[in-house]
Amino acid sequence: MKVAVYPGTFDPVTNGHLDVLKQAQTVFDRVVVAVATNLEKRPMFSVEDRVDLFRQAVDGWSGVEVMSTDGLTVDLAKKLGAHAIVRGVRSAGDLETESQMALMNRRLAPLVTTVSFFPGEPSVYVSSSLVKEVFRFGGDVSHQVPPPVLKALSEKRGSIS
Repeated sequence: MKVAVYPGTFDPVTNGHLDVLKQAQTVFDRVVVAVATNLEKRPMFSVEDRVDLFRQAVDGWSGVEVMSTDGLTVDLAKKLGAHAIVRGVRSAGDLETESQMALMNRRLAPLVTTVSFFPGEPSVYVSSSLVKEVFRFGGDVSHQVPPPVLKALSEKRGSIS
C-alpha cells in the first residue's frame, strides 16, 4: 500500500487544498492529512477545529485520514510508514520554498520522497491567507472554500477584528 502524508496548517482548508488531495489520491492508496500547529502563525481556527473542518470537507472520500500533528512531517511520515510527503505548489515562489523543504526532508528521511502537485486553474491563486483577508473585508469566498468552511467562517464573522 502506497501511503503519503499531506501536511499543512489548513487555516482554513481551501478548494485548492482539496484539489491537491484529489490529485494525490490518484497516486497513493492512502493519504494522511496532517493538520499542523504552526507557532509562527496566528490561526483563525484552533487545530481541533481545522481537523474537524477538513474531516467534514472530505466526508465520504475513501483512502483519506485527517489528524493533527505538531512535530516534523518526516518523523510523522516514518511513523506512519509513508512513502511520500505531498505538497501543493501554486507559483515559482512556492516551488523555491518547497524544493528547499524537500531537500531537508530527504536529508532527514532518505526513504521518504516529496511529491508536488499543482492545483488546477480555478484554485491556483487561492491561499488560506488570501481567503481570510478577503473574508475579513466582507468579500465572497464561497468559490474558494468547501461548504463546511464557509459555514464556519460565517459563524466567526462577528468575532473577526
